[in-house]
This record gives sequence, C-alpha cells and structure tokens, in this order.
Amino acid sequence: MARDIKASYRTIMDDNFPEEMRISFGDQTLVYRKRAWKIEDEKTGVLVEKGLRYGENPGQEAALYELVNGNLVLGDCRFIEPGRGLVSALSEDNMLQFGKHPGKTNLTDVDNALNILRYLDATPAACVMKHNNPCGAAKADTVAEAYRKAYWADALAAFGGAVVVNRAMDKATAEQIASSYVEVVAAPDYEEGTVQILGARKNLRIVSVPNMDRLAETAATRFVDFKGLIDGGIIVQQSPLNRISTRDDFMPAVAKKDGKEVRTEREPTDAEYDDLLFGWQVEQGVTSNSVLYIKDGVTVGIGTGEQDRVGVAKIAVYKAYTKHADRLARERHGMSYDEMVLEIKAGKRDAEDQVDIDKATEEAHGGVSGSVMVSDAFFPSRDGVDVGIEEGVTAIVQPGGSMADAEVIRACNEADPPVAMVFTGQRAFKH
Repeated sequence: MARDIKASYRTIMDDNFPEEMRISFGDQTLVYRKRAWKIEDEKTGVLVEKGLRYGENPGQEAALYELVNGNLVLGDCRFIEPGRGLVSALSEDNMLQFGKHPGKTNLTDVDNALNILRYLDATPAACVMKHNNPCGAAKADTVAEAYRKAYWADALAAFGGAVVVNRAMDKATAEQIASSYVEVVAAPDYEEGTVQILGARKNLRIVSVPNMDRLAETAATRFVDFKGLIDGGIIVQQSPLNRISTRDDFMPAVAKKDGKEVRTEREPTDAEYDDLLFGWQVEQGVTSNSVLYIKDGVTVGIGTGEQDRVGVAKIAVYKAYTKHADRLARERHGMSYDEMVLEIKAGKRDAEDQVDIDKATEEAHGGVSGSVMVSDAFFPSRDGVDVGIEEGVTAIVQPGGSMADAEVIRACNEADPPVAMVFTGQRAFKH
C-alpha cells in the first residue's frame, strides 16, 4: 500500500477534458484552449504531450486552459481579453526546467503570487508561497534582498514552496534559493548562469512567466471567477478590484457614536503609510479571514483562514513569535527551533540556548513591536485591535464600516502612544 501511495504522487495522469472549451454569456462566447507540454516520459524517455500532472490531489484529473478568444462585456464591466496570458500561457519555452511535471497546486501558487506582485511593480519584490498563501512577502532595493527577507519571514513554511520574483533572476538570488528546498521558481527572466545554479536540483520546476512586463496592467482589469458547487452548479462572479493604489487612496478612520464624531488622533508617518500600503497589497493574495503584521516592507506574521477576527489576530501573533524564534535558532545554531529543543531534551545541548532565544523573542514581541496591522475586513469589536496594540503595533489599516468603528478608533486613541488607523472603504475577502 505504501508503495502505491508513493507512486500516485509520481504519476502524470491523462485527462478527459476537451482540447477546447467554450463558455457562452448570452450572445457572447469565451473560448479557452487546453494547455499541454511535450515532455520526456519519466519511465520511457519518449516525448509525450501531457497537461497537468493532476489536480489538488493525486487521482484528480485536471486541465489548464488559456483564454484565446472573446471580448466579454457585461454591463459596464469589460473583462480581461485574450493575449494577456501569464500562468495559462506557459509554453515549453517557458519551462526552462520541467523538474517534476507541474500539477494544479504548483501553478495556482505561482498565480496567487502574481496576484500580489502585480501591485508591487515599482520595486523588486518576492513572494514565497505555500498552499495558495504567502509564507513571506517582501520588497527591497534588490531582488536578492527581497527574497532573503521573504524567506526568513517563515523559513519553516518555505520548505517545498514556490518562489516568485518580479525582476529577472540574478545569481545572488539564485544562489540563495538553491541553498533551500523549493518546488517551483518563477520569474520574468533569468540572467546568464542562473538556470544552471538552480538546475542543480533536478526536480525543481524553473519557469519564466510570459507577459510579466504587463503584469501591473491586470490590477485594473477584472476576470470571470468561477466556483464549482458539489451539486454540479456554479457561482460566477467578477474578480475583485483593489482600489488602494497609493497612500492618498486611504480614508481617515472616522465614525459617529451617539451623535458625536470619533476619529483617530494621529495620522500615520511616511514609513507607516509605506507599510500599510504594502500590507494591503499583500492582503489581496491571502485567504480570509486574515490579519497581517508588516514591518519595513516584509511580512512579520500572517494569520489566515480563520473564522473569528480576534482569533486570527492572535494566531498571526503566535506565528510571528514562533517564526522569530525559529529564525534565531537557525542563525545562531544552524538548526530549527524544534530541532534545538529535541537536542536539549536528549541532553545534547545546553538548555540556556532555548532560554536565550525565548527571551530575545519575548523582548522583540516576535518582531510585531513597531509593525503595522492589516485586516481584510472590519473589526466587529475592539478586541481584535487590542491584540495588536498589546504587541506594539503603531498603525492599523482595515476596511471600516463596522457598528463598532467608534470603539475601535477609541482603542487606538487610548493606546500609549496613540496608534494611527486608516480605512480602505472596501473589504478584501478571498475564499
């Protein structure tokens, strides 16, 4: 049985999906063409044409389709047109190294990284993705520094993830990536020698994403978003548009309570505005309910997929603490925090090593102190913001619109020192 399970992960499935798919919206039709690649069969070495390895799990047939025809307009909304393909347009030429043949999750991780990076074209940026969420995201002066920050935001979760950068892959970045285990690397281009550095890991998928020079244009264009239901039905919706492009798009945090206006007493500093904007852009690619902590252009803690907002605020803090401690253990002792604890329990290491790391982590509040807090939806009560304030956040961004906005604003004003807050005027749910 164990051998069969292992074999299922290595099996590139055939699929029974058609070569072409047409979806009609009244008298308008979108035409999609299935994407497949000519590859060497892993057993015979013969060239065969295959699409996706499998879907979310082995045993699930799956297919990738590219929009090739149709200019859909519904009401006053013009949807994205053919010729803008990114992940769906990957050809054999873009597969610089196939590695293990790609499956659905590999490509959706890259796609969701692009969903974040399309807002960050002004500066080098990197996303390390896992399970369609960022483990870490960062921007910096160079792509190598952006990747370093994104990786160390959560080195533990980064294991086996997808790395996507928005600038040409250079040797400094490639050497960093090659020192860890990842499944996919994607970039708009690769400088000479970088594919060879990365290609030392034969199973690594190395991808050059077409049309990344036009990635930012997709930020202002909707696509048709389909959700299949278990009864065979579908829900169709417009993809969301992020209205926050610059700091000027934020709104003052203002509410009325008992006929009186309540507003935050302090406006964000320039540095806080920069992190608030970056955090809201990263938020577009995080599964709701979510709360993020951001400091100096890098994610500190990411809480995602929870049912209550105060709970996810606490989880993001917990993750920030655990990841901070793990990073210290790796930097000081060359091993993960958990590996260090096991060595201490086995009598192979002094317990003071753990004490020192725990103390340093507590003093830094896991890196949350001095960060900004980002929430994809409003706070239904002040308990969520109180979590961040207790850990030392200095500014908060959230949609606003809650019945509790006034008490949330008061929580910011009562903090010592006062915490700045701005509203976005829109929610960023992503299910």
